[in-house]
Amino acid sequence: MVDFGGWHMPVQYGGILEEHHAVRNTLGVFDISHMGEVFVSGPEAKIWLNEMLTNNVERLAPGECQYTFLLNEQGGVIDDLLVYLLEDARYLLVVNASHIDEDVAWLEAHRVPGVTIENHSDEFAGVAVQGPRAVQLFDHFFEGKISRPARNEIKRYDADCGTVWIARTGYTGEDGFELFFHAPCAVNIWNTILELGEPFGIKPCGLGARDTLRLEMCYPLNGSDLSPEHTPLEAGMSFFVDLGKPKFIGRAALAEQRQNGVPRRLVPFKMKGKTPPPRSHYGVFKNGALIAQTTSGTVSPTLGIGIGMAYVPTEFARIDEEIEIEIRGRRFPATIQKKPLHNKTA
Repeated sequence: MVDFGGWHMPVQYGGILEEHHAVRNTLGVFDISHMGEVFVSGPEAKIWLNEMLTNNVERLAPGECQYTFLLNEQGGVIDDLLVYLLEDARYLLVVNASHIDEDVAWLEAHRVPGVTIENHSDEFAGVAVQGPRAVQLFDHFFEGKISRPARNEIKRYDADCGTVWIARTGYTGEDGFELFFHAPCAVNIWNTILELGEPFGIKPCGLGARDTLRLEMCYPLNGSDLSPEHTPLEAGMSFFVDLGKPKFIGRAALAEQRQNGVPRRLVPFKMKGKTPPPRSHYGVFKNGALIAQTTSGTVSPTLGIGIGMAYVPTEFARIDEEIEIEIRGRRFPATIQKKPLHNKTA
């Protein structure tokens, strides 16, 4: 158990490798109660959110969601988050645990009349069920009382313990579902999922497996791969930025980068051969010169080799470019790779 954004959370239950392979091959469940739930509503909510976030909120229909960014004026990432349109003029923002207070303060500082912001993070708990057998568990858990949401959809289910919001996004590269519900229901729902999931090989999973799974897919981690010093364009996340919108915070900085090019790019790399595991804040070298530091690093349980990510100068941000990673005072060869590092269809 470790401190994570002010929460006491498990790194592992039975072991990172066991949990990682369960998600890739059968089924895993994560406690995501640390995530923040912020509700935004009101007649001006859609227009205002569209000026606060990088993606185009106006494209959402009720029950749909988007991955998006909250930026500072310089285009740097304050937080990456999911925005769900629950119903007309009512949105749910699921934000990172370590940024709940910062996000809410930023939103409140820019709030306009006709917008209401409600932070219900302390009242909600959540679980994420991930893996190839997630659909089977979903059908078993809800006993046909609700149809499955499609990818990037959210549905409401009125249970005995109150409203349960069921989404289908995920942070592992596998199919799965997220359930958000009132905190007093958490223990019962967690135990029921584990009991009903036992025939499907379910394992409770901690932060360790969450990190190895998302890094294989090159999903960025806020505070490591995303920060106020880096823009979404530098992070290779331009798909979630709509520069066609006339106005949003950070747009001017991103438009300038789009026109002139970014000075650096977040790229994934793979170590060559057997090496010590790369971690964050390790030196990245090219032709004997220090060009960057790693933002994330681990040993991929699926690939059986060291992997990581780093912001490297654009001139070196090419697939198959050879670099070196300094690990414990020694430099080991690595190559820049195409995203994602783990391809399920390969």
